[in-house]
Amino acid sequence: MQTIWGNLFKRRSCGEDSLKKILHNIPVFQDLTDRELLHIERILYRRSYKAGEVIFREGDPGLGMYIIEQGLVDITLASGDQKLIELCDGDFFGELALLDDGPRTATATAREDCRMLCFFQPELMDLLKVSPRLGVKVLLGLSRTLGERLKRANEYIQILKTVESDISDQRRMNV
Repeated sequence: MQTIWGNLFKRRSCGEDSLKKILHNIPVFQDLTDRELLHIERILYRRSYKAGEVIFREGDPGLGMYIIEQGLVDITLASGDQKLIELCDGDFFGELALLDDGPRTATATAREDCRMLCFFQPELMDLLKVSPRLGVKVLLGLSRTLGERLKRANEYIQILKTVESDISDQRRMNV
């Protein structure tokens, strides 16, 4: 079962891809032309993380989104270290921070050495000024992605409510 943290649109096997192919498979960028993807490539930052290194912690201010070029990342809740999902090559996370610099809702930790592509909020804001058409395309992709995650979260909430109701009914019957 895939969680709201996973790539909802296309699940790939973990492995290496070209940068353009990786970006094109990210829903935020999937409608961009090759030329537009080149523009995005120029504003991405590359970062490396060692196994066990925290990328960000639950409660940290959000700065931007991360795309795993190579490696494995665990997304966990700090309360009890509950693992939400393991992400691999080509997966992405933290995209809400492109729109909202509020606190992170989970912790991201490199499970093994990782190479990441980082797209930060200031670069998105600059993109909107320099190339409004491209910036709007990115925002539309981001909106679709966040909308899909919200729909998935609502589905999980409904499932949990049903399970909770069933458990309550069973307890009443057993009393």
